[in-house]
Amino acid sequence: MTLQHQSTGLAANSHRASEPQTLGFLLLDNFTLISLASAIEPLRMANQLAGRELYRWYTLTQDGLPVRASDGLQVTPDAPMHAPLALEWVVVCGGVGPQHSVTREHVRWLQSQSRQLKRLGSVCTGSWALGKAGLLDHYETSIHWECLASMQEAFPNVVLTAHLFSIDRDRFTASGGTAPLDMMLNLIAHDHGRELSAGISEMFIYERVRNEQDQQRVPLKHVLGTTQPKLLEIVALMESNLEEPIELDELASYVNVSRRQLERLFQRYLLCSPSRYYLKLRLVRARQLLKQTPLSIIEIASVCGFVSTPHFSKCYREYFGVPPRNERQGVHDRQGNNAAKSPSLIKRWGTEHNENAPFSSAQQALACAQGEPTFASVTLMS
Repeated sequence: MTLQHQSTGLAANSHRASEPQTLGFLLLDNFTLISLASAIEPLRMANQLAGRELYRWYTLTQDGLPVRASDGLQVTPDAPMHAPLALEWVVVCGGVGPQHSVTREHVRWLQSQSRQLKRLGSVCTGSWALGKAGLLDHYETSIHWECLASMQEAFPNVVLTAHLFSIDRDRFTASGGTAPLDMMLNLIAHDHGRELSAGISEMFIYERVRNEQDQQRVPLKHVLGTTQPKLLEIVALMESNLEEPIELDELASYVNVSRRQLERLFQRYLLCSPSRYYLKLRLVRARQLLKQTPLSIIEIASVCGFVSTPHFSKCYREYFGVPPRNERQGVHDRQGNNAAKSPSLIKRWGTEHNENAPFSSAQQALACAQGEPTFASVTLMS
């Protein structure tokens, strides 16, 4: 999805600029620590570079007791989830076995947060909890690729994608690993400007902020299992021969099937023709080279098997919605996604901060950062 929010979605931000936004990170049993850190660290650095508290966060568990991450580390939360914290965002942090980690109490609490017009999000497999609560029906949603098939079966009304992260109206979901970092950088850019997001990236030595057009690398074996070895072999041949594409008749002969059988296999299991799938592989590879190497567009077209640059540019624009030159420059057309879009696209659901709330680790981190040379080094957009 490319940040095309529906008209019922996000109005202009009415949150007073002087007030920090308050987030609650609900930790499920066996949550992944890397996803939690990838979501919180950009908020900490946003505060440091701005020189003031833009974001405040709390870690929560169902009963306020410690919970173990998937790597065995035990984390003591700031508060139980029912604490009166005046949260504006709720982020569910999932990990291993979300089917067994989500309780009825989690579901009821998340539903109550939704009724209070909170922005709801998730990282890794936290989408499972929101799906079980019925809070992702008809929302575009990301989840770690291992859970794509099982979640689609369990929650058929959820619009699942293989994107690294998805932002759809008042829902934001990230697939896991370091994808929450990219999602948060995009959200911060919308809230406070691209300069702040870029500054955070520099501090984390993060060379390229990925957007919603970037997809998870879902192993085809995970999608097909072991039931279609010929199809897996054909795709492997395609992936190994991008610069000089193999003719479809030749591909079919390699695995001892007819051209007609080849077409049927792709249509049935990959929902497209073999030529379309082969083209997608070459274009995805071209996009990687555009963003990660200094190769010229002519060179990229050649190494990805295109006979001419105009043909490459035409195919690229048709598939990604932006020409290769603009992709490299980070410029997208009006229907594309870019971190510099108007902040009015992202709504903050404002509530007054509860003075009785526990001390936020964000405040402590900001106090410790005051001696850093980068403290207050970024001027926020007005």
